[in-house]
Amino acid sequence: MVNASEVVSEDSADAPPPGTLTLARGLDILRAVGHGATNLNEVSAAAKIGKSAAQRMVKLLVQRGFLRSTHGTDFSLGPALIELGFHALYQSPVPVIAKPILEELARKYQDTVHLAVEDEAQVLYVDKVPGTRGAQMRSRVGQRMPLSRTGIGKALLLDTPERWEAAFDSESPVEQATHQTKEAFLSRMKTYANEGIALDLEDNEPGIRCVAAPIRDGSGQIIAAISMSATNPYMPDERMKALKSVMGSTAAQISRKLGYSGKTF
Repeated sequence: MVNASEVVSEDSADAPPPGTLTLARGLDILRAVGHGATNLNEVSAAAKIGKSAAQRMVKLLVQRGFLRSTHGTDFSLGPALIELGFHALYQSPVPVIAKPILEELARKYQDTVHLAVEDEAQVLYVDKVPGTRGAQMRSRVGQRMPLSRTGIGKALLLDTPERWEAAFDSESPVEQATHQTKEAFLSRMKTYANEGIALDLEDNEPGIRCVAAPIRDGSGQIIAAISMSATNPYMPDERMKALKSVMGSTAAQISRKLGYSGKTF
């Protein structure tokens, strides 16, 4: 007898391939816990699966170390995911190559430095070197943010003007609750594309500004970006202007180590 909760419409664009429904539900549970579900009711609702099926899958995921559970509740991601996450991070050459360069950049300028890639049409932070002055940035490794609001997201979009408007439109009304209008965003993106550098002028977080630059691979494609962020007192217009060349040359240094031999900043 087929569980009604496991029936998926063949017309659904998100329908898993035949024979993989159980795996898909398990992955949905992991994602639900990663997004804050901490008990069976929350997991069941977020993963859109019956409680009995969710309970069985959670039990297996706990046994295999993919989830943690205290007294059958208080779910959290487990050590197996942490281990796999580090393997995934360092199987990409970008974080490995960029790490010492970013650490030196943060040490020299005392501000927070980020490395990010685009994933699922969002910014995904893959490294962060905290600064030694000013307020602590709320960003963290593994966090996702909108492409059009962050400086580093804008840098990831520099080569694809056909995507700019869609990137802005994809944000929810809450995410668009900022002084940045679509017209202003598109105008700024044209300037940033010409300069090869993108800015965050408190678009993402009040009081925080940043300068960002794209990283390219051997084919010239933008595959990542770096940014330097600081609170307003440490990031006046004059300093942001001066940091454009710093961030551009740093991104170019990383790009060359990845095989890029084209025009640099």
